[in-house]
Amino acid sequence: MSQALAQRLIDTLPFGRADLFNPWRDQCPHDAVPDGPAARMDRLARHLDCDPDLILVAEAPGYRGCRYSGIAFTSERLLLDGAIPRVPPLLHRLSRRERPFSEPSATIVWRTLYRLGLAERTVLWNAVQLHPHRAGEPWSNRTPTPGEIALGEPALRLLLEHFPRARIVAVGKKAEGLLAAIGIVPLATVRHPANGGATAFAAGMKSLEGREDI
Repeated sequence: MSQALAQRLIDTLPFGRADLFNPWRDQCPHDAVPDGPAARMDRLARHLDCDPDLILVAEAPGYRGCRYSGIAFTSERLLLDGAIPRVPPLLHRLSRRERPFSEPSATIVWRTLYRLGLAERTVLWNAVQLHPHRAGEPWSNRTPTPGEIALGEPALRLLLEHFPRARIVAVGKKAEGLLAAIGIVPLATVRHPANGGATAFAAGMKSLEGREDI
């Protein structure tokens, strides 16, 4: 079931674009294994294999995280450490970088979810599911354009239809704005953990405890 859902979600997205990387269809020149897209699809399916209370929505994938992991707010380092529910620990590297990619925001998000007992009941997603980067610079991030934002709407709505009980939490004002642009109002908006926002992010997530609408 989760494999079929992952496939339906990814089928809504374009691939093969010079400055917009599709982690589940495009092969990265820095992939450490030849089956990078298929492996990312498998990890995404495993991540979706749950009945979530929450769907945390960020802005877009980054090169230190979802580009190689296939899961939002999830880095190569976290997967090697076996820190992601339902996803077996990696037995090999994902990227050709000298050291595994580690993404501070991803580490903060998962640490907080575990501490609050939400790790098994949360799905992580992005408003724009493709990695926006500068042309010819796969290890870069850039702000998605309005047209690129629109590309993510079908998959997001499909995800919400599949998990009607789950509540949306926007991670950061940018994510909140992207959701608003397509008419989706989140249950709450929490501070993005980047740039010194770890404490505020954790406090925002903790404030959701005990809410009857979750």
